Amino acid sequence: MHALSPFPSKGNHSLVPSPFAGFESSPSPNRRRMVKLGFVFSLSRRTCIGDIRCSKSFSSGYSIVSCTGNPNFDFRLGFLFGYSKVNFVTPMAWTLEDQGIIGNELVEGRTNSIDSSSVSGESEGANSSNSDQSEGINCQQEMHGGECSGTELFEEEAVSADGSSVSSESEGVYSSNSDQSEGINYEQEIQSDNNAGEDGREESDVKVDVRALATTLQSAKTVEDVEDILKDKGELPLQVYSTIIKGFGQDKKMDSALILFYWMKRRKIETNGSFGPNLYIYNAVLGVVKQSEQFDEMETILNEMARDGIAYNVVTYNTLMAIYIEKGEAGKALDMLEEIHRNGLIPSPVSYSQALLAYRRMEDGNGALNFFVDFKEKYRQGGIGRDDDGEDWESELIKLEKFTIRVCYQVMRRWLVSHDNSSNNVLKLLIDMDNAGIPLGRADLERLAWACTREDHYIVIREVYTRIRERYDKISLSVCNHVIWLMGKAKKWWAALEIYEDLLDKGPKPNNLSYELITSHFNVLLSAAKKKGIWRWGVRLINKMEDKGLKPGSREWNSVLMACSKAAETTAAVQIFKRMVENGEKPTVISYGALLSALEKGKLYDEALRVWDHMIKVRVEPNAYAYTIMASIYTAQGNFSRVDAIIREMVTLGIEITVVTYNAIISGCARNGMSSAAYEWFHRMKVQNISPNEITYEMLIEALSNDGKPRLAYELYMRAQGEGLILSSKAYDLVVQSSEAYGATINLSSLGPRPLDKKRKVQIRKAMKEFYNLADVSGRSKPFDKSEISYTQSQELN
Repeated sequence: MHALSPFPSKGNHSLVPSPFAGFESSPSPNRRRMVKLGFVFSLSRRTCIGDIRCSKSFSSGYSIVSCTGNPNFDFRLGFLFGYSKVNFVTPMAWTLEDQGIIGNELVEGRTNSIDSSSVSGESEGANSSNSDQSEGINCQQEMHGGECSGTELFEEEAVSADGSSVSSESEGVYSSNSDQSEGINYEQEIQSDNNAGEDGREESDVKVDVRALATTLQSAKTVEDVEDILKDKGELPLQVYSTIIKGFGQDKKMDSALILFYWMKRRKIETNGSFGPNLYIYNAVLGVVKQSEQFDEMETILNEMARDGIAYNVVTYNTLMAIYIEKGEAGKALDMLEEIHRNGLIPSPVSYSQALLAYRRMEDGNGALNFFVDFKEKYRQGGIGRDDDGEDWESELIKLEKFTIRVCYQVMRRWLVSHDNSSNNVLKLLIDMDNAGIPLGRADLERLAWACTREDHYIVIREVYTRIRERYDKISLSVCNHVIWLMGKAKKWWAALEIYEDLLDKGPKPNNLSYELITSHFNVLLSAAKKKGIWRWGVRLINKMEDKGLKPGSREWNSVLMACSKAAETTAAVQIFKRMVENGEKPTVISYGALLSALEKGKLYDEALRVWDHMIKVRVEPNAYAYTIMASIYTAQGNFSRVDAIIREMVTLGIEITVVTYNAIISGCARNGMSSAAYEWFHRMKVQNISPNEITYEMLIEALSNDGKPRLAYELYMRAQGEGLILSSKAYDLVVQSSEAYGATINLSSLGPRPLDKKRKVQIRKAMKEFYNLADVSGRSKPFDKSEISYTQSQELN
């Protein structure tokens, strides 16, 4: 008698030192168990360890092991062994297996007592599910939170009076491939002894290295080759062949599996049906079809099953569902589930998970959600799990719920990355999931936000962002930045500003990327203000930037200055320039150019000259635009010597003189009634090989017409037509009116038809209204108020 000292080993197992066997402690009485490295039983430990006595008796050729010992141990034994003696395994075997040195499952049985109906329980879950490899989804991990459910191998074997056995097949719940997660254990050792057992039968010792046998069988090319290999092996249990076939599946050896299968078919004929493939063999072969992806062989295997009169079980249907899903025929996979019900079978958890996977392949998130809701309702009403089938359906319900959420999330993600605009479909599915009580978690919502990349996704990302803010205390800063970016891309700048304000008020604290993104959005708006000349809008945007802790740079200040210049708001431009300097921002040549332009339009020439001198003093090098403004100012003053000096200085500095500079000079002459000077600069322009454009001719025609020189204006109009330029209707009218006013004789027909009036670009009222609302300015023009420029944060808050 030995004192048992259990100690922890692999997983939740406990071990007993030699000469006793190792055993597994089962966490639930509903678990089904598989013999592995000795005998297995359930043990619940209470307070102490005591002595245990083991004895065995025989019934129908099977030994029944029973143990008695300390009452503090609760042994739930009752499994059967089809062999005459038990060889106990020491704990060293577990250690070696953990280290990968050995991986043996010792299956001990009498070879002369095993026929086609006597098969130990098999783990068929290997072929009953399929992982969504295209999306990187492992059903097992998704349903169990990463726990390998393939290790939950079940065995139930009932023995009839005549020695035949009926075993239920084990299904690794939601495992994409139990063989892959648990590993195919090739090295089975078939042991018996020659001594007469207690039941008086003669037995022989046979040891088979299954791994070596499987390796040898892989080299077989024909059924005869298999016969040569197995002729000296005797009658091996069908479980050995099932294990070998599963190994072929793992290695994608379809041909080897089929050759062994057809050898078994031939042996069935030779033995008059006493030996041949049974249901489990067929299921294993179908598993090889799935794993090797040689789907054309499926119909052949099913036809052989029909000829042998073997009916499908749930595992068969699960395997067929997995094959159809792999073939891209998800609809047929769902048909298999309906056939399970029609044939009076009870679907397993794998069946339901395969159905959800089929909906995933069809990208039917609504179908997956409705399927789960229907399953949940049937379970609550007792339609599922009312029979004691050994499944913990409450736990399976939780796993299916998690899997449904995952499927719906992936379908929505696929919708978003497709070319179609499926934003409304995503929003509807999100709402339906809420109504079903299985909303997406924060992690999935954030991942869904990252899938939003197009402008039409802004409604989805806005909804996703709102859900995270309302339901959770935290949100990723990177997600917030992504939302700000997409809102700007969709031209929803006001929404982007709201997100940024949430970062300031609720957190997380904005980072440099946040500042850069929101500043870029402000620059887009300021550029629009500059282009449209809405200077008040630009001022308010600058104020908002400072209120949100954003420091405007020279680019932002220059946009407002140029808006003031375009609107000819001289006083506003001066105040903005001063405020820019007061805020510590150094003016650039663009800043000076915008201010000079505003002063020139306001005819504040002396102030403009002082600004020019200051710019030169602080060593800001003028560009072509600044020189052009100064040329225009000197022209307006009639100081053509300074204009010549400007032109010479530009040439000396290597600044290209373009038609823009000459147009500024000619325009200044035209506005100040100096048509002769304008005509002279026109000829100098031609001498410099600078081609005039429409503006050049129109301004010169205006100057000549107003100065009583209609004939010269007429000649310039005809010259422009000859150069292929299309002048405005205003130039045409000036020529005609000047000729009539001064009595000049011209050929009006040679002028051609009057040009059409240029259509003004119509502003989109809705867009403009949104711009005004964001900047908090009025759409109507009103006199300049200095207080609008002198902004402080306290004023904004008040």
